Amino acid sequence: MAEAAEVIKLIRREGPKGISIVKCKLLEGKKKNKILERTTVGKIKAGDIVYLKEMEMEGAYT
Repeated sequence: MAEAAEVIKLIRREGPKGISIVKCKLLEGKKKNKILERTTVGKIKAGDIVYLKEMEMEGAYT
């Protein structure tokens, strides 16, 4: 099940496909307020809400 998370910081953008590495904070569930780094594709900015499928895995860019 996907968990909602709010993007709190854009770390960097790279590549021709618009890949972004972001820090996001979980908004609900048992691990509420946990901060994770994730890779996203497309336009994104701080304050956007994303839905994460996997919450245990940490980002490859740490």
